[in-house]
Amino acid sequence: MGFLDIFSHPLWAALSALLAVVVRLQRRTIWDPKTCAMRLTGKTAIVTGANTGIGKFIALDFARRGARVILACRSESRGQAAATEIKQITGNSDVHLRIVDVSSMDSVRAFAKRILEEEKSLHILVNNAAVSGLPRQITKDGFEASFATNHLGPFLLTNLLLELIKRSAPARIVTVSSLNHKRGEVDFSHFHGKNLVYTMDQVYNHTKLHNIICTNELARRLQGTGVTANSVHPGVVMTEVMRHYPAWLRFLFNLVGFFFFKSPEEGAISPIYCAVSEELEGVTGKYFDSDCSLVLPAPLARDTALAVKDFEFCEKLTSKL
Repeated sequence: MGFLDIFSHPLWAALSALLAVVVRLQRRTIWDPKTCAMRLTGKTAIVTGANTGIGKFIALDFARRGARVILACRSESRGQAAATEIKQITGNSDVHLRIVDVSSMDSVRAFAKRILEEEKSLHILVNNAAVSGLPRQITKDGFEASFATNHLGPFLLTNLLLELIKRSAPARIVTVSSLNHKRGEVDFSHFHGKNLVYTMDQVYNHTKLHNIICTNELARRLQGTGVTANSVHPGVVMTEVMRHYPAWLRFLFNLVGFFFFKSPEEGAISPIYCAVSEELEGVTGKYFDSDCSLVLPAPLARDTALAVKDFEFCEKLTSKL
């Protein structure tokens, strides 16, 4: 049998059909943002990491719904290009770029200060910006770089904007985590770069676990305020999050991802669901999967005593800066 004859063999047809089913299952969702009539006219939303990938499509959806959208980005050129594109697509001119590097606590404070000076309300905050695969680095604040970017920066930003969010209630805080949190561990020395193993996405996994733990504790603290806080897994998505990995691994990821992984637009669906769905009004302290299903996170993420300890630890770390 020649090589080309393989593709006409009945077995190949069966395998192709099976592959198609797997792809559909991976990319399925139970909620379609296009069928959600929720309008955000008169509402203000901030999306971090909104110049590309999932964040860009989240911001695009909010703009389509009529929101005042603030793209919180590190790159001015890429952020401005994204803002211009979103304005052109949606016809919403109330889309603005504000610069922030969430790995820098000084930058986060400067960003929050400007927001508090300029904005009268804030109804939606989506903590989306994240990195994976960074080599060992310590920021000028003394934090491990992935922990600073993925957790401490968003943690500080949320807390600095919290009073504004509370005054704007009903409001929602959405933190983009990952299914990978189930492979994460809690070791408070990690925040300063100690006792970490830089293998594949292991450090990323730890940070995503802390995301959920602290989001749950934030939700507990916000009970009765009209502000909800939830975390969400967007799915395995073809984004730039792996840009720090070796070229061969990025190639393999993209090759497999072509068949099995979600596009950034598909990955944005579950965070959008948490931010705008009417059925989630008042729902807080929960974790949602990539198909918009309410699911249980890892046992460590459900440990309420650990959540208090983790939240207070992060408060002390960021309050010193």
